Amino acid sequence: MIARLRSRPEWQFFTVLPRASAPLAALWWSLLIVRGVLPALFALAMGNLVGTVQRGDDLAGPLTGVGVTFVLLQVLMPIHQAVSSNLGSLVAAWLNDELAEACVEPPGIGHLEDAALGEDLEVAREFDRGQTGPPMYMNVDFIAGSLVELFGGITCAVVLFGFTWWAPILLLVAWGSTHWLLRESGVWRDRNTDEVRSAQRNAAYSYQLAVDPEPAKELRMFGLADWAVQQFTERRRRLFSLQYEATRLRERPLAGSLLIVAVANGIVFWALAAAALDQRIGLDALITNAQLAIGVAMIAFGGLNWSLDGASAPVAAVLRLRAAMAPAGALSINPSPVAAAPGDIRIRNLSFAYPGAAEKVFDGLDLTIPAGTSLAVVGRNGAGKTTLAKLLCRLYDPGSGSIEIDGKDLRDLSVPAWREQVTAVFQDFIRFELPLRDNVAPAGAPDEDILAALRDAGADELAELDTPLARGYDRGTDLSGGQWQRVALARALCSVRRGARLVLLDEPTAQLDVRGEAKVFDRILAATRGVTTILISHRFSTVRHADRICVLEQGRVIELGSHDELMALGGRYRTMFELQARRFTAETDEEGVSYDVL
Repeated sequence: MIARLRSRPEWQFFTVLPRASAPLAALWWSLLIVRGVLPALFALAMGNLVGTVQRGDDLAGPLTGVGVTFVLLQVLMPIHQAVSSNLGSLVAAWLNDELAEACVEPPGIGHLEDAALGEDLEVAREFDRGQTGPPMYMNVDFIAGSLVELFGGITCAVVLFGFTWWAPILLLVAWGSTHWLLRESGVWRDRNTDEVRSAQRNAAYSYQLAVDPEPAKELRMFGLADWAVQQFTERRRRLFSLQYEATRLRERPLAGSLLIVAVANGIVFWALAAAALDQRIGLDALITNAQLAIGVAMIAFGGLNWSLDGASAPVAAVLRLRAAMAPAGALSINPSPVAAAPGDIRIRNLSFAYPGAAEKVFDGLDLTIPAGTSLAVVGRNGAGKTTLAKLLCRLYDPGSGSIEIDGKDLRDLSVPAWREQVTAVFQDFIRFELPLRDNVAPAGAPDEDILAALRDAGADELAELDTPLARGYDRGTDLSGGQWQRVALARALCSVRRGARLVLLDEPTAQLDVRGEAKVFDRILAATRGVTTILISHRFSTVRHADRICVLEQGRVIELGSHDELMALGGRYRTMFELQARRFTAETDEEGVSYDVL
């Protein structure tokens, strides 16, 4: 019973409040209790005032009691609202912190590329955007107001026992029945179905498509601005229609609730009237008990159901993701890991498939990369080139087989120590809205290393080291795609100067022109001489400079050798090279520069 209670989202929501801020949560609960008692105290104070008038006694005390209670009723509400708003903002911040930690803590990235967790992740992030309901700071205020009413109604019922034992029980049952009869209108019970999660994700994606700056150019150039707004409104309307169908008020439960409430209140007020007419209670008691009977109505079905559901759902989602992401992004850790030692890399009978995927990317891959050499990896799209880079960075573990470093299984090496030996430039490299210095060396490095890395990448004249690389900042600037790519290369080359011994380059010069690409790659090879370098590229003007070239197809190595060896072989590599070379039949470009770089 206790375990089931603790597993409920509502329970989890209330346990999060003190984690977000213990002092503010204590104040929130204290104000809630005081405000819940005040309606019953006000009814008693009014009855006392009427009785005092009837008796002709001094009115100073009773009037003071009524006045203080009334003032507290008015003053504590805005104070409680302010506390609720601040506590709600802190809860949102705590949830975002938890979500961020859940995403970044696992050493692998399987949890971020798992489709099932991806939908849960979108649901968990949605709560602060207000797409399906109020944001957290408003929800906490709604919950506070609803709990005040619930507690106030129960307090009034307790005091009403002074009139008769059955009246408060009858009213509690009557008003409480509205929660049961209208329960489907207060809780979105199917919010975690595939249909709802998909609708939430689609609505969030279409919203980001409309408001983010990155797609803005193409939305306008292709005349898609109205389409983007239409997509968002249609998908959001679909999401709201699912919520409405799940929570709309229905005719029969509403009529039934009204009937039960009307009958119960009619009986209680008839009894009060009869007692007053029979002079069993005086005018003061009549007024007190009538107010108490009215006060019991505060427990009726209201905003607590949907506001608590709306606030507890993202809390439960974040906590669920925290538990699910850790194993999904986990890597096998040897109890006694040895330190990383750069050396020959040997891949033995390696098999790998992404989580949830039916087909394997690799199925029996074998490859040896001698230490200090450069290897280019080419192949068709989907051949597994980027996946190989992820495995070498140990963002995933192989399904079977092994990757060995100087004879030691990569899984037996310390993950942090290994990654200190590895640097990489991926196709979707990160662009920090930070100064150039922090983009090249996020973890810090001497300026001389940063400047040398920028020179090696051909990026030494882009900006000063203190210049923010975003136009939204004072003295900030933006860079072209090719310039950003040079910065990413400089980041990798700076790591080499700081001790990295394996460089992974996944399409590192895709946004550079052919002439610039050749120059930059020559500099890269010079800067990484003696360091194991693995290059993934579709441009054969680049890969031909590598010591060896590996052709991947269907998860296996089908050709391996130098450029000259593979051209002489006349196989797949030569076919791909010649197909690409035909695009450059002209002797020079428009500036008169020779295409001999091919």
